[in-house]
Amino acid sequence: MIREDELTSGPRLTPRLDVAAVGSASQMAGMRAEWNALLDASNAGPFNAWEWLYPWCRRIAPEVRPLVLTARDRLGTLVGLLPLGLEHRWVNGMRVRRLGFLGETHVGSDYLDVVARKGREAEAARAFFNVLQGLRDEWDVLDLTDLREGSTTLGVAREVFGDVRVTERYVCPYETLVPGEPFDAFLKRTGRRDNYLRRRKWLEKQDGYRIERTDAPGQLAGPMTDFFRLHALRWSSDGGSQGIKGAGVEAFHRDATQWLAERGRLRMYTMKVGGQAVASVYGILHGQTFVYFQSGYDPAWRNRSVGLVLVGETFKDAIEMGLTEYDFLRGTETYKSDWVTKQRQTVSLRAHGAGFAGEWFTRSEEWARQTRNAVKGVLSDELVEKVRRFRRRKAAVD
Repeated sequence: MIREDELTSGPRLTPRLDVAAVGSASQMAGMRAEWNALLDASNAGPFNAWEWLYPWCRRIAPEVRPLVLTARDRLGTLVGLLPLGLEHRWVNGMRVRRLGFLGETHVGSDYLDVVARKGREAEAARAFFNVLQGLRDEWDVLDLTDLREGSTTLGVAREVFGDVRVTERYVCPYETLVPGEPFDAFLKRTGRRDNYLRRRKWLEKQDGYRIERTDAPGQLAGPMTDFFRLHALRWSSDGGSQGIKGAGVEAFHRDATQWLAERGRLRMYTMKVGGQAVASVYGILHGQTFVYFQSGYDPAWRNRSVGLVLVGETFKDAIEMGLTEYDFLRGTETYKSDWVTKQRQTVSLRAHGAGFAGEWFTRSEEWARQTRNAVKGVLSDELVEKVRRFRRRKAAVD
C-alpha cells in the first residue's frame, strides 16, 4: 500500500521539482487557496477544481483514500497537482490496489488531468509519474479516465511507463463563440433560429414568464431544489437519471455549487411561467468557457420547447459576457448538434504495476465486456433498452 510518509517525510527530488503527497480529505480542506491559484494559472479543465474534488471525497467516495501528489519548485511554489485516490477492489478473488482520479465517478467529470502551470505540464507530469514508477510495487493499476485526447499527460505516461493502454471514452460537443457578435448572427449559424424565436415569443406572452439567473452563494437553495425536481421529471419516463442519482450525489452538488458560487464560477438558470419553475440549466464558468453541465424540464411543457428556449438564453448570456467557448461536455444528444458544430474526444489511460494483479484486473474487465456483448447479441434492441430502464429504476430505489 502506498503510504503518505513515503512521499512526505523528505520529498522525492526530481531534477527540478520536489514531489510530496497529501493523504487525507482533512488535509485537502486546507489547500483551497493554493489549489485555486494553481488552477487559475493552468490550462486544466473545470472539474479539476478544489470546489469539485473536495466535496467528491466527502460525499461520493469516502472509501477512496485521497493521494494528491504535489510538485513544488525550489522556492516552495506549487507548480503541479495530480489529484489521485487509492481504493481496494476485489476482482474474482484477488485484491487489486487501484489508483484513479478523484472525481472520476458519479458526477460526470470530463477533462480530468494533471493540474500544472502553463508551459510546465510535461515537467510536472514527468515528476509525478517518475515517483509512481519508483513505487510500482505499491499499486496494481493506474487508471486515468476522461483526459482530453491531446493531453500532454498521455505522451509523458508512455515515456515513463512504456506499455500503457489508451482507450476512447466520450465525445464532447462544443462551439467557439465570437465576443461581441450579435446574438441573432449566432442564431443564423445554428439549426434552431426560427423555432427558438417562435417558441420564445410565445412564452414571453405568458403570465409570469421570466428567466432567473442565480450566481450568489446565499441564493442557491431554491434554484437547486427546482433543478433537482425538474431533472428527475425529465428522466422519469426513461427509468431515472444516470447523471444525478441518489442523496449522496445531490448533497455533493449542493456543496459544489455553493463553493463554485463563492468563486464566481456558477450560473443557475431557471425558467418560470406563472410562478412555477418549468426548466433549469446548471452551468459552470471556467476561464472563457461556459460549461453546460446538466439540465431539467417539466415534460408537461415539452411541446412548448422550454428546454430549447432556456438553452438559447444561456448561449445569449455567454456571448454577452464575452466568453469564447460553449462546452456541452460528454454525450452526442441531438439537441446539442442543433447548437454546436465541433467535437472533442476524451480518453482513458491505464498502466499496470509490478505484480500480476493489474493484468488480472484488466483481463477480468475484458471477460465481463465480452459476456455482456454476447448477451446483447441475442437480445432485441427493445429488450436491451427495457433491461437498462429496469436497472436505472432499481438503482434509483436502492
